[in-house]
Amino acid sequence: MSDPLIRDISDTARWMAVYRARETERTDAVFRDPYARALAGERGEEIAKSAGFGPENDWPFVARTYLFDRFVAAQVEAGTDCVVDLAAGLDTRPYRMALPSSLRWVEVDLPEILDYKEAILGDAKATCAVERVRLDLSNTDARRGLFARLDRSATSVLVISEGLVIYLMPAEVGALAQDLAAPPSFRRWAVDIASPGLLDMLKKRMGAAVEEAGAPFLFAPPEGPPFFEQFGWKPQAVRSIMKTAAKLERLPMMLRMFAMFPESAGAQGSRPWSGVCLLER
Repeated sequence: MSDPLIRDISDTARWMAVYRARETERTDAVFRDPYARALAGERGEEIAKSAGFGPENDWPFVARTYLFDRFVAAQVEAGTDCVVDLAAGLDTRPYRMALPSSLRWVEVDLPEILDYKEAILGDAKATCAVERVRLDLSNTDARRGLFARLDRSATSVLVISEGLVIYLMPAEVGALAQDLAAPPSFRRWAVDIASPGLLDMLKKRMGAAVEEAGAPFLFAPPEGPPFFEQFGWKPQAVRSIMKTAAKLERLPMMLRMFAMFPESAGAQGSRPWSGVCLLER
């Protein structure tokens, strides 16, 4: 390609859609996203191919999507009336999941990627009410204003931020965590994190490409999920992506032994680890 492999942060959303499309096309798919192939487009396919991630590397993305799906479904069943989807990108959960029509789903992301998604989805019908907010989350005043507005019209909010915080500095993640802890109705937050060991691996594999796009990998708290406690969020559930992939029978044979090792919900250190955490205030 004449352009950089990844031109900007929005291209990572096209890339991730490739893995949802591949899983959807399996006969034993653990989730189905009928829009993923169109959303990925040629650009997403080119990135996946050029990055050298073959089918044997699909498992972390499949497991992460599956875990976020499960957390969303469980919290909605428990009474969540609003989901705030930060850096929503090409997420299609309101279109592919069985969600109550009374649920309010708020997607927050940059204008370009949301415009692109709207164009591809066309007249597709969501299962719940969807609101799209075109906003740069690095704009502190704007996001605080949005959170305050949403708080006034919701009772129990679940925030999800899939694939977001790895691109932020620890101080930026902390500031976002504090802002999310301020509105009373913001009860729970589903977020994925990596260990320092995994961050080093990712930098060696894809670091140059994402840095060229202005979105380097940055966040991997040494203390693990407890990082968020200082900002008012307590880990309520932590799910290992590798262990989940093993249970879903998506983990390559060569890695299955590693999935059997015990692990904690705390610091992971140099161990390559990633997980999805459900935090609560």
